[in-house]
Amino acid sequence: MDSRIVKFLGRHHVMTLATVEALQPWCSNLFYAFDKKHYRLVFTSSESTRHISEVLNNPLVACSIVLESRVVGRLQGAQICGRLCDASLDAHILEQCRTLFLKRFPYVALNLERLWYVDIESAKYTDNTLGFGKKLYFSRNDQY
Repeated sequence: MDSRIVKFLGRHHVMTLATVEALQPWCSNLFYAFDKKHYRLVFTSSESTRHISEVLNNPLVACSIVLESRVVGRLQGAQICGRLCDASLDAHILEQCRTLFLKRFPYVALNLERLWYVDIESAKYTDNTLGFGKKLYFSRNDQY
């Protein structure tokens, strides 16, 4: 993954997660921590939420993370596709996710819900500071 994409994802903390069930799309805004070693977006959420309910039937998701600005030359954003995973299914991954998330959001420790992560499969990063509409791509399979 290009270092500029890594830096952007690491600087921000809110993502919009898109899920779908029965042809009905849904978006949720969530705090996340970026795992730059494994290309994961880690977040906490209750199993009773609509977005988690939907991913239990269809784990394929899309995410968006943006830097909003009135200055067009400063606009940046990432669109991401991936698979949503339950961190609690693997004790090692769960500990990695918990450590990362609590480092970023220590005040959540007393009220931490179940941890989940988006395993990033591909991303498109647009950064107008590199030139209007300049895009960088990432794909785990080198195919985008």
